[in-house]
Amino acid sequence: MSFSSESESISLARRHRKAKLFSMFCGMVTWSGVVLLAVLLYQVSIDGFRWLDWQFIDSFPSRFPERAGIKSALVGTIWLISLVALISIPVGVCTALYLEEFAGKGKISKIIEVNIANLAGVPSIVYGILGLAIFVRYMALERSLVSGALTMSLLILPVIIIASREAIKTVPMSIRYAAYSLGATKWQTAWAHVLPASFPGIMTGVILALSRAIGETAPLIMIGALTFVAFLPEGPMDSFTALPIQIYNWVSRPQQEFHELAAAGIIILLSVLLLMNATAIYIRNKTERRLK
Repeated sequence: MSFSSESESISLARRHRKAKLFSMFCGMVTWSGVVLLAVLLYQVSIDGFRWLDWQFIDSFPSRFPERAGIKSALVGTIWLISLVALISIPVGVCTALYLEEFAGKGKISKIIEVNIANLAGVPSIVYGILGLAIFVRYMALERSLVSGALTMSLLILPVIIIASREAIKTVPMSIRYAAYSLGATKWQTAWAHVLPASFPGIMTGVILALSRAIGETAPLIMIGALTFVAFLPEGPMDSFTALPIQIYNWVSRPQQEFHELAAAGIIILLSVLLLMNATAIYIRNKTERRLK
């Protein structure tokens, strides 16, 4: 009996030792990523902050670094991300709501679920090729904002659908039963009770998806977004450029000044991303407080 207890103690101590080592390894990997990110941000800040002024924001790209600005890329990014949000959020949320609340659990639904999960892991360049073939050439939308927005919407739709479905699953069944007991239809229950209750979780998925979309370059290059634009888009059918494209263009130049301009563009891109995320988080938190 004592031998058995001693063996269990040794085994328990070994497991605790392994758990501690694994915890230390995970902490080391996490902090390595944080340190690397801090180094990159420091380097970008050192190179880019001296170029940040109103002239840089309010000027068009130029072959002369001292005259170059980011105005067309910034406006193009705002146009693009606005159109992507208008297209992808309603489609993604409605798809998730249909799959969770209205679709059956048959083979077709299972096939759709598997395909959506697979599409979430497809490289972004594949969506760029798809957008070039369908939106630019087949639908003849050319190199317009609409082509870019539709391509980027395809890219982030799987993420929005999966995150929205998980948020809808967390809504207690008691809320549905209470609505049914008061005579509400399935649609009324889903629209007036399930969707508002799952809204904070849906917003989290939307934030992640739009954050991915705003930093993607490969799909925009594939559909032919311009790298040098000296005008502002006035409508969805106009040609455009975006911040990632402009940064890529500057980085590809041999001159050191353009590399520093790219660092300044990265700072602007991060600022737009943080502002967008902060707005979405504020809306999510306000909705959470109202639901409570």
